Amino acid sequence: MKSAMLIGMVVAIAAVTEPSNGQQRTITLPNETATYVASQLPGYQLVQRNCAGCHSAHYVAMQPPSSPRAWWDATVKKMKKPFGAPFPDDDIAAMVDYLVKTYGAERTAAGG
Repeated sequence: MKSAMLIGMVVAIAAVTEPSNGQQRTITLPNETATYVASQLPGYQLVQRNCAGCHSAHYVAMQPPSSPRAWWDATVKKMKKPFGAPFPDDDIAAMVDYLVKTYGAERTAAGG
């Protein structure tokens, strides 16, 4: 996974487990294989830009497919506050629309 959180965890673990003789360790992360489902919805580009820096698209695909709009809205807002995802509040509605229509309860309405 190429996520900032995973990279941070790997760096923290490496710092704690650093050999006492000062040898440098090299860690190679696997390539990202999951991608967000392509869409003409404006939220698709926003999700790619705002979400992929912190977690894999696989994380989104693993969410319950029956999740309603309110659930996706709460989840996106949770990523912003308290988790601190750095995206503008103005992006939230379009991101939620893409997520619920592509991965959630409204996916059949969007042809997904």
